[in-house]
Amino acid sequence: MKDKFDGLVEHLLNGGITLTEATQVLEKSMIQGSLARNGGNQCAASRALEIHRNTLQRKMVEYDLVPRRRKPVSRAGHPRRKRTGAA
Repeated sequence: MKDKFDGLVEHLLNGGITLTEATQVLEKSMIQGSLARNGGNQCAASRALEIHRNTLQRKMVEYDLVPRRRKPVSRAGHPRRKRTGAA
């Protein structure tokens, strides 16, 4: 494993990648992988990464990994039923 990692470091250095860029790529990839392994469960993903859930959420925003919120389903064609006064 160390040999593979050393090879990756050499590849990054030869490619002119800065430490900051490499850290961001690694961090983003690990967050994505942990979320995928844990079915999107942020608590489980943060536990696996050994970081606080708030830190995970902040980094998700930083790396644009926040899931898109679905729009509520339209009620078109399904008018509200009026309540009858009886309970």
